[in-house]
Amino acid sequence: MKNKIKNQQSIWLNPKDSKIIEIIDQRFLPHQLIIEQLKSWKDSEIAIREMHVRGAPLIGVTAAYGMYLACLEGKDQPAKESFFLEVATQLKASRPTAVNLAWAVDRQLALINGLNNAEEMISKSLELAEKISVEEIENCAKIGQYGLDLLQPLIAQKKGKPLNILTHCNAGWLACVQHGTATAPMYAAHRAGVPIHVWVDETRPRNQGARLTAWELTQAGIPHTVIPDNTGGHLMQHGLVDCCIVGSDRTTRTGDVANKIGTYLKALAAYDNNVPFYVALPKSTFDWEIRDGVKEIPIEERNSKEVKFIQGLYEKNILKVLISPPESPAVNFGFDVTPAHLVTRLITDRGVCQANETSIHELFPEY
Repeated sequence: MKNKIKNQQSIWLNPKDSKIIEIIDQRFLPHQLIIEQLKSWKDSEIAIREMHVRGAPLIGVTAAYGMYLACLEGKDQPAKESFFLEVATQLKASRPTAVNLAWAVDRQLALINGLNNAEEMISKSLELAEKISVEEIENCAKIGQYGLDLLQPLIAQKKGKPLNILTHCNAGWLACVQHGTATAPMYAAHRAGVPIHVWVDETRPRNQGARLTAWELTQAGIPHTVIPDNTGGHLMQHGLVDCCIVGSDRTTRTGDVANKIGTYLKALAAYDNNVPFYVALPKSTFDWEIRDGVKEIPIEERNSKEVKFIQGLYEKNILKVLISPPESPAVNFGFDVTPAHLVTRLITDRGVCQANETSIHELFPEY
């Protein structure tokens, strides 16, 4: 299936009706490309909660548009302040780990609370949602260039052979409006003519790597190989991984990183095998209020059915198949936390830094 999305963008304003937000419903990729229309703030909340959209930056942008849609609905509400507060609360509760969500909602709420005129509130809220989207696109583009610069010594060591990069989950343009975070340096390298090969973790239980990252890389023509989640350590032991690049859903001011479940295990394997472990993230993914990621970052626990059932294509039909005994219980933590000492460098929209408070705040002194 070829990508039919112009500019490789995962969310946009309907060009014919500004009251409609359009998204790629990622639940059906890579087998079906389905565009969903969001017409209410509740549509946005469901899209986030049920993972029609996912990825920290995209979740934030979707929530920002959700608050705009709430302005369209709330202009006639008798108690506007309580209405918008309730909308904001429900949006923020839909995916608790990704900090971009609360960051975007709070920006919109601060704007809305300062306006009384309904039409001005609608126009300003749309303007801010569009601004947040553009900010994330620009930030991801910068991450790509800083990441490529960081990779140059490794590229030189390969002497023309492909640079082998391992990534986990999907931190590509599907998750970030455009460019991606972890994938941005890969796309930048590919555009620059640097030969790369990407090891793509399948990323159980929802297989975002096998379904989404592999689809993205296929569209871009980047060589890649899908692997089971527990293969990365073996590859590293045998010198088949030159570096790891992953995204982040929340990073503390001290450099601890919450990302898709299984990231921590990759970081441990990388540390044991002296493989650089890089985390790519925009400034919106930092949580400046948290110091200890393991103790303080809320970890979302999702429905156990995601573990017990697997989705795939069979004879042109997308099916879900039970893979465990029906009676067996399952647990489904969505994220884990990689301590800062396992992170080689953070790749941000302001440059590259070490994963510690001093280095982070040299890049972001205002926080």
